[in-house]
Amino acid sequence: MSVTQERFEKMRPVPRGRGPKVTADVLPPGLRVPALVQSVGLLGFRHQFVPAMKRRYGNVFSLRLLPEGRWLVVFHKPEVVKEIFAGDPAVFHAGKGNAILGPVMGEHSLLLVDGATHKRARKLLMPAFNGHALRGYQEVVTALAKSEVGTWRAGEEIRSLDRMNALTLEVILQVVFGVTDEQRLAELRPIVNRTVNIHPLVFLGWGLARLRNVGPWRRTVENQEHLDRVIYAEIAERRVAPDLAERTDVLSTLLRVRDPESTTETGGGGGLTDDELRDQLVTLLLAGHETTATVLSWALYEVGRDPTQAAKARTAALAGDDDYLEAVLKEAMRLHPVIPMVVRHLVKPATVGGIDLPAGVTVAASIILAHADPENHPEPDAFRPERFVGGHLPPHTWLPFGGGVRRCIGAGFSLMEGVAVLREVLSSYDVTVRPGSTDVPKVRNITSVPRHGARIVVTPR
Repeated sequence: MSVTQERFEKMRPVPRGRGPKVTADVLPPGLRVPALVQSVGLLGFRHQFVPAMKRRYGNVFSLRLLPEGRWLVVFHKPEVVKEIFAGDPAVFHAGKGNAILGPVMGEHSLLLVDGATHKRARKLLMPAFNGHALRGYQEVVTALAKSEVGTWRAGEEIRSLDRMNALTLEVILQVVFGVTDEQRLAELRPIVNRTVNIHPLVFLGWGLARLRNVGPWRRTVENQEHLDRVIYAEIAERRVAPDLAERTDVLSTLLRVRDPESTTETGGGGGLTDDELRDQLVTLLLAGHETTATVLSWALYEVGRDPTQAAKARTAALAGDDDYLEAVLKEAMRLHPVIPMVVRHLVKPATVGGIDLPAGVTVAASIILAHADPENHPEPDAFRPERFVGGHLPPHTWLPFGGGVRRCIGAGFSLMEGVAVLREVLSSYDVTVRPGSTDVPKVRNITSVPRHGARIVVTPR
């Protein structure tokens, strides 16, 4: 059995027979249909299914999901979101709530560990994402964005999602992985694209070991084996690179990090192991590639739909008003949530939103519902970046990066990258959307992307 296959077996979500028994009578109301039906609704049609559940059952409802019929209780009001984010990490486990990602991300992933292990991992990763590091990455991101937009043709209608995916992939490979060799880049690009573009049904099947030898599940494992080989080879080569001390990419930074609380055979502080590095790199890849590309594509699409917003964004780009460009990104994240919810698994009984819940339940702060709630965001269907100018947004109503001690470590990187790309695009082109052109979200893996690619027309200024 390969290392990859061992990981898929070890990280298989909720192995049979584990976990406390939870019954529907102690939970808020919800559908009484098979878990498979509810799982398909949530994973495949979340933008219709979740609002429909709220209309039927109110602000709190329960879902039963595969694997093993586990229970999910969904909230979205800001006072309850605050409770979830501030919950005792010893009780509210984020790692267990994200277990469905385990076979790909691995046991050391920052998204999958809890308690002291999470605290250590976050501490070791932080130097790669502090303000000084972000300023160092910005120059490379800007150069890559300039190169990308330089290939666009005047008057051309493009699928902005495709172009932003290509661009953010280059950012991940060069800024995060630190790969600049064209041969290795060419090898990595298709593997990464296949890793990101996983059908939701594949996630559902990971709880069943026998499916790993069938169709899309088998192809997923084979692709992961290929990705693992390339990543481990890159790590091994980088460890002995003569210029490691001068390199500024994320992988090189993480290789230089030392944990004073751990020791090695030589007595010095221990760093991240190859397995830890592999898992964190794949986590950064999955969490930071398609998500940022999707936000950028929605931002360009919404700006292009409204001449007034296009003029404001263009003026901001030319004037170097990064605060307003960041507001454009944040409003795109609000109007078009890429991730549907933030979850915590209860390992002990807890009271959430005034409801006593047993151990074994997963609680969710719904990003879809919070962002569409008119009490949180007046005129929620309107694209208005001004909401994010001046710092007046009510707390716990905007949730793309989660919150509390589990807030996304790459939030600053994502916003820096998005602002740099918007600045290059909008200072070079006028962006419009053809009359009558519309787009809606569709689910791809755990994210939601523009169904029609967020088509825009670009005209040089």
